[in-house]
Amino acid sequence: MVDRLANSEANSKRIGVVEGCFGTAGQPLVIPGRVLIGEGVLTKLCRKKPKARQFFLFNDILVYGNIVIQKKKYNKQHIIPLESVTIDTVPDEGDLRNGWIIKTPTKSFAVYAATATEKSEWMNHIGKCVVDLLQKSGKAPTGEHAAVWIPDSEATVCMRCQKVKFTPVSRRHHCRKCGYVVCGPCSDKKFLLPSQSSKPVRVCEFCFGQLTAGGLAPRADSISRLGSKFNNMSDDDDDDDSSD
Repeated sequence: MVDRLANSEANSKRIGVVEGCFGTAGQPLVIPGRVLIGEGVLTKLCRKKPKARQFFLFNDILVYGNIVIQKKKYNKQHIIPLESVTIDTVPDEGDLRNGWIIKTPTKSFAVYAATATEKSEWMNHIGKCVVDLLQKSGKAPTGEHAAVWIPDSEATVCMRCQKVKFTPVSRRHHCRKCGYVVCGPCSDKKFLLPSQSSKPVRVCEFCFGQLTAGGLAPRADSISRLGSKFNNMSDDDDDDDSSD
């Protein structure tokens, strides 16, 4: 079905509408062979709080952005190549239900659908697109993924030293390797993580020691590690300065 739609006029028009909703600030989306599989609103777990985002699934990429006017205007477009994506389900807990993690080498985050059926459809379609792409390219699945950031609200004190309390003066920072919320003194080191940035990025002292010793730092995408309300899953807030 995807191959049949690839060069159809109706498919091109649908993609053109999506491209138009992002305006000139967005990247061109209409290319030969690309098919719009589906779209919908998902709740994305951001650094500060969960937020509604508009997602578009194509046969080769996943696109999402902020909703300005539903079905008419979106901004802050993000494009994720599906070849680099893996997905894992998230157990229901509290108000956050029907979720899964989208993991890539550069960025990983959790999203939540309105119903279990919607979650199943999203995960099935994403999974099938990834498998089809990898089969066509002959590439192996991506093994390295960025850590999922723990939400700010989950840490009142530094998760490494367990001493420094966060205040307007003592700010929260995120280690780019493990995703923990840490204080300034515990994250004053930087290390080059090529999959995330061409420049050295902030890492906590523990991960810095592991990286410089050639070991592997623990990851924050272990759902059950802390048993927290948010399952340890967040990423940089699209609306906020994520430099820390």
